[in-house]
Amino acid sequence: MTTKEQVWFKSSYSGSSGDNCIEVALCAGDVLVRDSKDKCGHALTVSPEAWTAFARLAADSRI
Repeated sequence: MTTKEQVWFKSSYSGSSGDNCIEVALCAGDVLVRDSKDKCGHALTVSPEAWTAFARLAADSRI
């Protein structure tokens, strides 16, 4: 399955101006991450555990 066939969703922290946004998709036990401005570009593949740790750290740094 290619990244074009995935169901992508934008981060809830993304602003309405469209800059500095990421999108994520779930794929066969992995989490795919890409730049929302480069939909044809390559996606980073990480484990669900790594994504959870990253999201937790990102949320903590926003406080």
